[in-house]
Amino acid sequence: MIGKKISPILEEIETILVEFEVNSGVKPEYTVEGFRAGLKIFMSVLLDKMWELQQEEIIDMEDRGNMAQKAGEDIRALVKTYTGIDSFDLYK
Repeated sequence: MIGKKISPILEEIETILVEFEVNSGVKPEYTVEGFRAGLKIFMSVLLDKMWELQQEEIIDMEDRGNMAQKAGEDIRALVKTYTGIDSFDLYK
């Protein structure tokens, strides 16, 4: 599956980011596109792990959908609060 295929790439990115943050002392200067990509990656991994939890707890499909919608709304609000960016605008 795609998660297993790209996990090593994500782990490499994580290592590079940690090294950069420890050694550079400057901000990384992400583009808007890079910010959008980071959010997409975060949402994908979050929803994947949320699905696993829902499976373990035998949550019905309606509640699963509600949880996914609430997670998206919460992340949108978090991004807007701390960056001033409406994540919906990233895909216009």
